[in-house]
Order: sequence, then structure tokens, then C-alpha cells
Amino acid sequence: MQGMPGGSDLTTQLTDSPRANLDWGSFLRKTALVWVLVALCVVAGLVSPHFFQWPNLVNVLRQVALYGIVSLSMTLVILTKGIDLSIGSIVGVVAVTSAGALAGGWGAPAAILLGLSVGAVMGAINGLGITLGRVPPFIMTLGMMVVGRGVTMMISDGTPVNLGADDGGSFSWLGNGRLLTIPVPVWIFGILAIIMGLLLARTVFGRNIYAVGSNEEAARLAGIPVQSTIFLVYVINGIFAALTALIFVSRLTVGEPTAGTGLELEAITIVVIGGTSLFGGEGGIFGTVIGAAILAVLANILNLFGISPFTQQVVKGTIIVLAVLVETLRTRRT
Repeated sequence: MQGMPGGSDLTTQLTDSPRANLDWGSFLRKTALVWVLVALCVVAGLVSPHFFQWPNLVNVLRQVALYGIVSLSMTLVILTKGIDLSIGSIVGVVAVTSAGALAGGWGAPAAILLGLSVGAVMGAINGLGITLGRVPPFIMTLGMMVVGRGVTMMISDGTPVNLGADDGGSFSWLGNGRLLTIPVPVWIFGILAIIMGLLLARTVFGRNIYAVGSNEEAARLAGIPVQSTIFLVYVINGIFAALTALIFVSRLTVGEPTAGTGLELEAITIVVIGGTSLFGGEGGIFGTVIGAAILAVLANILNLFGISPFTQQVVKGTIIVLAVLVETLRTRRT
């Protein structure tokens, strides 16, 4: 960036744009999300008196955490105007490999490290294909989705992988343990949400993500490392998908080859509900957290009404289409 006339000014314009900072428009949208969540909770309480009972609230919080963790990293991907359709397959690969490691007597720490490494490698392959290979994110991650699911079936032979004896229950604690009566996955989600929020708001890397999503070519001319920013975003997404897989395996005590199927739909829905634009450069972690809560409460309400899971998929798909339509109309007006 040094020696480039106007480079510093252009960087400032990109990173200090309304898309990268909280303006009144984004504030009102986030406030509206909170009120939507409150309204849904009131409706749920009216539909069933069991909603506000602690066991049910714990289940809702656990649902928020299980789908919210990978939604945090998906937020970074979508902020760069990208998409990742492979996270469900990454979850599947990590589920069977980590379960196999535990069954082979590796122990919980080694199995966790293996799972996170597999997720990072698969995310890195996505990132390299998109940055160096110039493959569009949709195509690259779609290919990884198919390859990953095939690898999962090859490793597991299409059958669940049993964990074997747990090392003192240390691995099962990851998904089933509680700290101060709150499930461990909820704590993990909360801590990661704070870290990711600070990453976007307080670091150069976070500002670079917004700049790349707002205008990739302008970011490149400003000296922002576009390639490495996009690459790291997909690596992070792979790691978060792997962590989600480890929690799934820990809760179920088995590595299911079908684990993570449809998870990409859940994550994208949460991110879109949270107000992150599929056109890139606008959104944040706070909205994603509220979006995860809204989707969990909505699913709980639909279950209370006895709505089938198939119909719930229709609802989620409709939400994505409507959210994108609203964003498109809003962008045209501005």
C-alpha cells in the first residue's frame, strides 16, 4: 500500500464506510430483530406454558449453540460476498474421523485436534480454489460438498462409527457437560460470539473483511490483502464446522456419516435472518446471534404446533428468499 497515491485515503473510505460501522439504519434493523425475538418468545409462551420452563429453555439455548457456532464463521464468509455450501460435508468428515480416532484409542485431546485439523484443511482447500484457482465460491464449495460427503461414506462405509470407551468422560463433556447449569456448547458459542464480534469490530482483519465484501477491486487497489483475507475466512469456517462436528459426536456418542446434512441451509438462514447481506460488506455477529435465537425459537414454536420437519424446511427456504428480496429492494432504493 505504501507508495500508492491515494491508497491510504481509499483504505479509510472503505473501512470507515457505513457498511463497516453502525449507522442508524443498521441500528434500527438490529433493534427490530430483537423485538421480533421478543414477540416470538411471547407467542411461544402463549402457545405452550412449557416454553418458559427451564428444561425447555435449555433445549432452545442448546439449539442456538449447535447451529449458531458455524453461523458465526459463515457470517465472515458472506461478508466477503462468498458462500460455503460444504460445511455440512465437513461436519460429516470430521464426525467419522474423530469418532474413528476415539475408537482407536487416541484419547479426547488427540481426537479433537485431529477433527479441527481436518476442518482447517478442507477449509483451506476451499480458500485456495477460490483465491488461486479463481473458482467461484458457489462452485468450489459445491464441489467440496460432494467430495466431502463421498469421503465420509468411504471412511465409514456408510455406517455409524462408535466411539468406544471414553477417556474418563472428557470427550462427552464437550457436548453433554454443564457449567453453572448451562450446557457447555452454549458457553462455547457465547465465547466465540464475543471473540468474533471483537474480531470484526476491533481488528484490521475485520475491517479488511468488510472492505473486500464492499468492493473487492477497490480493496485490492487500496493495498488490502484480498487473497489472504478470503483464504483465512474459509479456513476459519472449516474450523468452526469441525468444532460443530465434535459437539455433535460428543452429544450422540457416535460418528454419523450423515451428520451435518443440511447444516449449510441452517447457517445461511441464520446469517440472513440476522441481517448480513448476501451481497457482501454489511452485517455483523450481533445480528447472527439474534438470528440463531430467532430460528431456534421459531423451530420450537413449529414443534409445539406439531408442524412436520418437512414443512419447517419450506419455512426456512421461504425466509431466505424473502430476506434476499427485501435486501435487493433496499439496495435499489439506496
